[in-house]
Amino acid sequence: MEVAVTAALPGSALDRLAARAQVRVRRERTRLDPVALADFVGEADAAITLLADPVTGDVLASCPKLRIVANYAVGVDNIDLEAARARGVWVTNTPDVLTEATADLAWTLILGITRRVLEGDAMMREGCFEGWRPDLLLGTGLQGKTLGIIGYGRIGRAVARRGIAFGMEIATLARPGRTRTDPPARLLPLEELLAASDVLSLHCPLTPGTRHLLDEAHLRLLPRGAFVINTARGPVIDEAALARTLADGHLAGAALDVYENEPEVHPGLLRRNDVLLMPHAGSATVETRSAMADLAVANVEAVLVGKEPPTPVVRGKAPGSKGRE
Repeated sequence: MEVAVTAALPGSALDRLAARAQVRVRRERTRLDPVALADFVGEADAAITLLADPVTGDVLASCPKLRIVANYAVGVDNIDLEAARARGVWVTNTPDVLTEATADLAWTLILGITRRVLEGDAMMREGCFEGWRPDLLLGTGLQGKTLGIIGYGRIGRAVARRGIAFGMEIATLARPGRTRTDPPARLLPLEELLAASDVLSLHCPLTPGTRHLLDEAHLRLLPRGAFVINTARGPVIDEAALARTLADGHLAGAALDVYENEPEVHPGLLRRNDVLLMPHAGSATVETRSAMADLAVANVEAVLVGKEPPTPVVRGKAPGSKGRE
């Protein structure tokens, strides 16, 4: 069995996998286009991919032996799921293990932008601090404010629990059939949720329905002086519209870990003191990234021995089945 891994992964999971399969790890750090990805995967039986890897229908068709694509991420919007389903290729992801780390990073961004940490750090490093004064770097308190959360899954709920500890009121989207949440949150339609949110934190997947969910019209429904936090997927926000609503003072700040055209950032956001930027680091702890590798490898190991993987997104060929084209 041969496994193609598009990047070196933290931890010892790949060493474990190498004891039972031939493992090829791509060492280059340049991004792969579909042609290069298909060439790298080639005749492999399994592929462990990153969120930036475009696993298109053409890639799947070019890799006829491929039985599983194990995505090293929770999201799978980089994979043509219908094409995988049609070819009987398993698709898996790495949920659960990065929940707490991503929620921690979301709260790092919330505190960093509302308390103007970036500006304070720059002031100290540039030798501009001349001593304490009553009006120095006045930020925004969170107690009694409303934290609006779009995407009340594992990560969204973890962010909500931290918000309750900070004394915030929690609100999220009303959904058909949803009458209560744990932790408790006010259930509001989108427009009302935006209007109520002093801080809005995004945790939804990227789908056709969520792409540019926060366009300019929706951003302007937020209260004047609100903050926007995104640790979900970059294209959920129209970055040009975000830059405009910050520039005219409608929003007090934004803190982003993901970007619409990643790794590029809209130039209107780069030099603003009211924008805090992180390089897609929501799951970036040694413990979490190692656990993600363990889970991706566990998914591959299961499929290669004819078992169901722990975290399937698309079900592939059943053991012993010829599958379907």
